[in-house]
Amino acid sequence: MSAQREMKEKNPWHTPVTIIITVIGVIAIVALVTVAVLQNRPVSQKYKYGIVLDAGSSHTALYIYAWPAEKDNNTGRVEQTHSCKVKGKGISSYASQPWKAGESLTLCMQEAEQKVPNKRHHETPLYLGATAGMRLLNMENSSASDKVFQAVEKALQKFPFSYQGARILSGQEEGAFGWVTVNYLDDRLMQGLETTGALDLGGASTQISFVSDNYDGSESPSNSVTFRLYGNDYNLYTHSFLCYGKDQVLRLALAQQTQSGPRTILDPCFHPGYTEIKNYSVLYDSPCVSGRKPQGAPENFTLRGNGSFGQCQEIVKSVFNFTSCKYSQCSFNGVFQPLLQGPFGAFSAYYFVMNFLNLTDTSIPLDTVKDKLARYCATPWDEIKLHTGVKLSYLAEYCFSGTYILTLLTEGYNFTSESYSNIKFIKKIKGSDAGWTLGYMLNLTNMIPAEAPDKPPLPHAGYVSIVTIIALLLVVLFILSLRPLWPRCSKQPHII
Repeated sequence: MSAQREMKEKNPWHTPVTIIITVIGVIAIVALVTVAVLQNRPVSQKYKYGIVLDAGSSHTALYIYAWPAEKDNNTGRVEQTHSCKVKGKGISSYASQPWKAGESLTLCMQEAEQKVPNKRHHETPLYLGATAGMRLLNMENSSASDKVFQAVEKALQKFPFSYQGARILSGQEEGAFGWVTVNYLDDRLMQGLETTGALDLGGASTQISFVSDNYDGSESPSNSVTFRLYGNDYNLYTHSFLCYGKDQVLRLALAQQTQSGPRTILDPCFHPGYTEIKNYSVLYDSPCVSGRKPQGAPENFTLRGNGSFGQCQEIVKSVFNFTSCKYSQCSFNGVFQPLLQGPFGAFSAYYFVMNFLNLTDTSIPLDTVKDKLARYCATPWDEIKLHTGVKLSYLAEYCFSGTYILTLLTEGYNFTSESYSNIKFIKKIKGSDAGWTLGYMLNLTNMIPAEAPDKPPLPHAGYVSIVTIIALLLVVLFILSLRPLWPRCSKQPHII
């Protein structure tokens, strides 16, 4: 017995203090590992998918979105994984041959079949949203519009996805969903930052949407949309101008110059030396201008360009109505608009036109931008058409489109030389195309986040603090565990 007692006294691991230190150390190590695992648990690679077809006035595009399958809708980060531009024009152009509208979607839909995993096909929602082109067709010929949609639905239902329908979006919806997309992708809603306004320009319409502190929706209720996103309420001003997309405004501008039914016009919005024969019936074949067709006009007229930015801008201004406003303030055509506020993202045709013209840098003074555009418009057509990789029909219209964009932003929406720099021309945000489609899908799948998303159990600073404290505790415990050895070390003989 005395020998066992002597061995215990000599073995430091049998002392009560050492046992306590060991237990605390084990607990600390377990706690450290647990915190690290919970804080850094891996995300499963299983995803859910959604498909949206954007049936615009000039073309249709397909977008595939994906989000982590194991997360609820307030935490799953939705991202664009694929896009496909449908060959040909927009579905509204097939009014006389509606079956072709459905056929045109086949190749992009086949791509979608390949991109979405087979096991997810049956649960992947598929939507088609039509915008201003179909709005105009529906106004002009609702029967033809219905037949186009029937052909589209028949084509889409052949694919193994969960078809959720095709419909025409209102202008307010298009503007509001574009605003949601821009702010969702930019994390502004999640982080509680000032929101970004959305400027969308298509072929047949244009939309503006933004949050303004001095707008409560009372002065013009029809322009008000309320969202609750990430636990915050947003009262959004939004308005869509049908017939004020760049293609329809070109018709309006030409209509202004052909009211007398001339055989030739000298158009300052086209380059010097440019010549084109245009058909009166084709020009006026749109609800935006059909009521203005001059009586007794010849079949065709010749358009000749003379490339004058200043004169072009005057023609563009003539398609706006700035004289009537029954509200405290208006944009144009008697439409109420509150004071502009915050940064704006300008996408779709805004980006593509200004990018081609190399004018996307809004830090450049507005007067300098106008000077550059004036020089471009004055460039002879023989030089312009040498530009490779762009259709001649597109090249011919960039002078007009650029002039229209600057006029719309400054004269129409009231951006000034100072606030112009608040605009950012954008194509994509974090890999996803800027536009209404993502906001549309988020809304229809009830995935617009109403509350703040789930976060790791601890904030980063708290996590680092806890790990540091536990690590220091383990060091102290290790030093204390060596306590029985301290006297021995101190009794070692010193060599002098």
